Amino acid sequence: MMKETKPDTLIVTTVDATHHEFFIRGMELGANIITEKPMTTDEQKCEAILQAEKKTGRKVTVTFNYRYSPHRAKIYELLRGGAIGDLTSVDFHWYLDTSHGAEYFRRWHRLKEKGGTLWVHKATHHFDLLNWWIESDPSEVYASGALEFYGKNNSFRHTNCRPCPHKEKCKFYFDMTRDKLLMDLYAAHEKYDGYLRDGCVWKEDINIYDKMAATIRYANGVQVSYSLTTYSPYEGYRIAFNGTKGRIEVWIEESNPIEEKPYDEIVVTKNFGTREFIRVPHGSSAHGGGDRLLKEKIFGGVTEDPLNQSASVRDGALSILIGIAARKSCETGQPVKIGDLTSIKPAAKRQFVTG
Repeated sequence: MMKETKPDTLIVTTVDATHHEFFIRGMELGANIITEKPMTTDEQKCEAILQAEKKTGRKVTVTFNYRYSPHRAKIYELLRGGAIGDLTSVDFHWYLDTSHGAEYFRRWHRLKEKGGTLWVHKATHHFDLLNWWIESDPSEVYASGALEFYGKNNSFRHTNCRPCPHKEKCKFYFDMTRDKLLMDLYAAHEKYDGYLRDGCVWKEDINIYDKMAATIRYANGVQVSYSLTTYSPYEGYRIAFNGTKGRIEVWIEESNPIEEKPYDEIVVTKNFGTREFIRVPHGSSAHGGGDRLLKEKIFGGVTEDPLNQSASVRDGALSILIGIAARKSCETGQPVKIGDLTSIKPAAKRQFVTG
């Protein structure tokens, strides 16, 4: 098809572990690549993508929509403007609720070989934000993780929810028959691909972590404490940036908030000084308002990039390499150096996209 139509751009949204196949062949056939996150799932595939871009002269763009949400852009402006002096450390803790979090254990993401674990599939969002905010490359990761809630950690299970005999007592019962789109998109095609969209969250083949924590060291000396929990009663994140002149704190409630507010609040506290509350109105699209702005950037001809929100193949690589390093650290019990994984060598100052 590509040989016949000769497209300028190939958009890749396949299962994570197969991304590299389409990237590399697409670039060989002359197309630039636009991809969802994560770029891929292990360091070998990552290196193959890096080399293919270099060899073909084509361009890979990774669509990190979180960079574009208004409150995250404001955080970037505050950090770059020196609101808390020199950044020294970050505390970053993300919570997936029992609705969204459970979805990763129903679907193909539950398998390490398809999604690389949530260290890669989900946390790459968060690691890219850190790389962007900190404006430096990660250099070393030490992590731990476990599967202690989903998977084998229950007394009953079934293949999927629709025929399940335990519907009445399972709090994670998911009735996809109430959603026509899901039935048309997935159920109608099960006979062809065997994929069960309403898979059981207690399946014993689940081989990813449901709780994770990592310490990340950056080339410029910044230290990060990060965690991800997948079965919280609410969804959102807490993040704090510690600097030589103060602290920035944010508590974003994405589901089951204590109080409904039309804005996200950023608190800036100066050492020996004042506390400022900055209210940023919610965006008008998903992912904190980032989706619309990202689409305008990619498809609307927007060329200006004052906040360095465009993400290159290098950005895509460094975000997944934190997750890959964390996964390796969980498996070995040892810290993992980012520079040992691919040809990318961490730099103290982030390299921004140009052109």
